[in-house]
Amino acid sequence: MAKILKSHRLWPAFRLSIWTIKKHGARAPVWTFAFLARHEGATQTTFLAGRMDITELSDRIIAGDRRALARAITLIESGRADHRAQAADLMEALKDTGREAMRIGLSGTPGVGKSTFIESFGMMLTAQGLRVAVLAVDPSSARSGGSILGDKTRMEHLSRDPNAFIRPSPSRSHLGGVARRTRETVALCEAAGFDVVLIETVGVGQSETVVAEMSDLFILLLAPGGGDELQGVKRGIMEMADIILVNKADGDLKPAAMRTRSDYAGALRLLRKRPQDPEGFPKAMTVSALQEDGLQTAWDEMQALVDWRRTERHFAARRAAQARYWFGEEVRQALLARLETAEARALMEDYAARVARGDLTPAVAAAQVLDRV
Repeated sequence: MAKILKSHRLWPAFRLSIWTIKKHGARAPVWTFAFLARHEGATQTTFLAGRMDITELSDRIIAGDRRALARAITLIESGRADHRAQAADLMEALKDTGREAMRIGLSGTPGVGKSTFIESFGMMLTAQGLRVAVLAVDPSSARSGGSILGDKTRMEHLSRDPNAFIRPSPSRSHLGGVARRTRETVALCEAAGFDVVLIETVGVGQSETVVAEMSDLFILLLAPGGGDELQGVKRGIMEMADIILVNKADGDLKPAAMRTRSDYAGALRLLRKRPQDPEGFPKAMTVSALQEDGLQTAWDEMQALVDWRRTERHFAARRAAQARYWFGEEVRQALLARLETAEARALMEDYAARVARGDLTPAVAAAQVLDRV
């Protein structure tokens, strides 16, 4: 193996792999081939997944193998066309596991204490024997590293819990790509046997909307504030929320938190009642993630709402509607991908010039471009 690599043009970069072969023997070529795949454009699933085919990978995910889950997520986060095809095969292999997690979308304003809440809430659930996954939808991660990347280090206890799995948002991607990969990761976590999947959004632009389209419940986490705080929350986000949790209801902030809860409860009563809500929902509550106060009550309310929606068949209807939404998004992303090729960009530039000269109208030019790509 070492002799073969020495003849390769990337030999200097392979020295670490050669050392690994000498130290670890037969297992090492797997890692070396994974390196080759990244640098040489190899297409075999064995290179990416460590000599593991899709059937074996799916079986190990179903068995709860965390390493297999991490490898599968890496596969679906890849932007390469061959990896996307393999990811589609994997998702198809896992679609009939019959496992369902409670998918909880979580959004909140900066400084609200999301990291503390997620850790306290997650630790409470794992203490009850539940398996919890924490994911992120953060299209800004390419610039800032994403809030959950820092949060993972601050979630010191949860990140070490064997019943918890924390996955940062894939970087270098736009919202559509991040959302698609996060949605597929949710499905992977369900197949792996997780009971609760927390999907965090940093609260920028449309990210709340896409999180709501992949979750069973949407939780809005807020800090104590006055009337100005209430005015600052967009009506659209309020309308998506199933439960509003006012965090930091402890110490000197507790009176302010109680007032904020009352303000939001009044605002929620003014919103149009949704058919998927029982009496009393959506509702506003107070919690203290720092003191772990109110978390169990909030969890009880989440379970009660999901149970009611299951009984009234709103749960299944919501998931069916979400499946239709994501089908449309897949078609849209596929069309956009076709327009990103070098040939398509050259074609569009040619047609743009013809439109600029007045030879074609924009509508006719667009139709002709779509016919040709």
